[in-house]
Amino acid sequence: MKTERHDVAAGQHHTNTGVRPVHTYREHGHGLFVARDFVAHPRIQHWQAHLLPALGVVVCRYDFHGPREHDYYIDIATITRAGSLWTVRDHYLDVLVHDGMAAQIVDTDELLAAHEAGLIVTPELHGAVAAAHRVLSGLAHARYSVEDWLRTCGVELEWLPAREYA
Repeated sequence: MKTERHDVAAGQHHTNTGVRPVHTYREHGHGLFVARDFVAHPRIQHWQAHLLPALGVVVCRYDFHGPREHDYYIDIATITRAGSLWTVRDHYLDVLVHDGMAAQIVDTDELLAAHEAGLIVTPELHGAVAAAHRVLSGLAHARYSVEDWLRTCGVELEWLPAREYA
């Protein structure tokens, strides 16, 4: 299972590739907002995300060096909190969103490979598939607007404007 940690007190994002400094953490009624730079990444220069435990998702926005590849990237995950430490267990399935136009489930191959390798058990696999389809269905009903879908869930998110972190 892919697991990441957000140490709010230390301002650090622990990933499978190392520990990265975070310039913005903001806790809110629905979870945690995080924003950090991607240093020396070939495609991405900045990342913002909202960890939403009740929905079982991490809603991400990336700023790319080149043309925008998508508007939102939604990770299907289990999110827990212990004090200032937030843990995200990624369930491999993701939903790519072109806001107001389309959405698609991606990385099914990663989910199946993780299951075959014993990294995710069958009930988690079924839960991930069900969660991804709930997200996709919610987005379809909201005409692929992430903002409108989240509003139906009682969630309104704020994002940093592009210049605020530059």
